[in-house]
Amino acid sequence: MSFASHENQVPPKAKGMKRVMNALLYSLEGIGSTLKHEEAFRQEIVLGAIMIPAAIILPLDLTAKLFLIGSCFLVLIVELLNTAIEVTIDYISEYDHHFLAKRAKDMASGAVFISLLNAAVIWTLVIWNNWSSIAAWAQGLPSRLFG
Repeated sequence: MSFASHENQVPPKAKGMKRVMNALLYSLEGIGSTLKHEEAFRQEIVLGAIMIPAAIILPLDLTAKLFLIGSCFLVLIVELLNTAIEVTIDYISEYDHHFLAKRAKDMASGAVFISLLNAAVIWTLVIWNNWSSIAAWAQGLPSRLFG
């Protein structure tokens, strides 16, 4: 006989499309919560909303575009994980500020910093390597826009 009561048992997980829909809804809830509570994530979303269309529009080959866009998404992914770690540690150590809690939070913050550095390096190198074609494209932009 089990020591756990029936009230403490986890309900069975959904299967098939119901599981997929639940996962989607939980994911959107997590992103929404992060948007609501984390200023850094909102700032990174704004940067991504500018940089991803720029990566698509710039006259670059597909590989360069994918690197630029991927670096933006990586920053958002790492920020979500950083926030999850910070929130979990804040919940667990609300009254006990342990040095390991600080270390874990600092490590997660370091991961965000490295993802931002990665994006900066990728964008700098791709633009530097393609500067002549970007500059030529930009010079012709006013005539294409205003005819």
